[in-house]
Amino acid sequence: MKTPIFTFENITYQYADGTVALKDLTLSIDTGKKIALIGNNGAGKSTFFLLLNGIIKPTKGTILFHGKNLAYSRKEIRKLRQQVGIVFQNPDSQLFSSSVYEDIRFGPKNLGLSPERVKKTVDEVMKRTEIEALRDKPPHFLSIGQKKRVAIAGILVMEPELMVLDEPTAGLDPYYSKKIVDLLSEIHHKDRTIILSTHNVDLAYEWADEVIVLNDGELISKGTPWEVFQQKKVIQQSHLEQPWVVEVYDKLIEATILSNTLPYPTSKKELFELLKNCR
Repeated sequence: MKTPIFTFENITYQYADGTVALKDLTLSIDTGKKIALIGNNGAGKSTFFLLLNGIIKPTKGTILFHGKNLAYSRKEIRKLRQQVGIVFQNPDSQLFSSSVYEDIRFGPKNLGLSPERVKKTVDEVMKRTEIEALRDKPPHFLSIGQKKRVAIAGILVMEPELMVLDEPTAGLDPYYSKKIVDLLSEIHHKDRTIILSTHNVDLAYEWADEVIVLNDGELISKGTPWEVFQQKKVIQQSHLEQPWVVEVYDKLIEATILSNTLPYPTSKKELFELLKNCR
């Protein structure tokens, strides 16, 4: 069994104003997972992300990175941030160059790669994220959906093993939301873990293979989407709702339209297939 990328052991984080954002948090992050982090406002999601990237240090507790205590020397933090990339909710906070190309080029250039290697890597990532047409545009002239894709490209170009995204679909229309979700599914692989925070329970249910629920700085649930969203007390405590696929499936079972021996649907498409096959 692989060592988790991260292990949080009894982590507490308290801000300077006395606010305790995380309380005695213990959990692990495994390689190759698609993880949705959910919870109401103030649950501690953003603080959790900042700890993953070494931007802040825990007040109490231990963070292990690949089984070793996370070190906070300049050298070690630089190495950490090459392996753990964060895409913030507001992409303007991380887009600063004069053009899209220069923004994406910044990371690999600072790794000391040859100009030829930098160009090849940046070109490949721009093609993969479908932003080639934006190459020479100033980032601040782009739409919010375009900015988010550029921000993702700027992290992806570093080939991180863990990508962390804070509300990647917030503020996007359905078209751009789907584009972002499709992109995240495409760039995920067995050696790359992706964690996203979201208030969209339907997205969490359909996209993730693991869901983590925080409430008031504490871990209250962790498991498969089906396991988590069947816990009605957890959902109520977090001020969330069940995904519509789960809610409709349960109602169909109650009405004996579907048998509870059937495999549970993990998406709208699978639910429709079950309905079609029960005719």
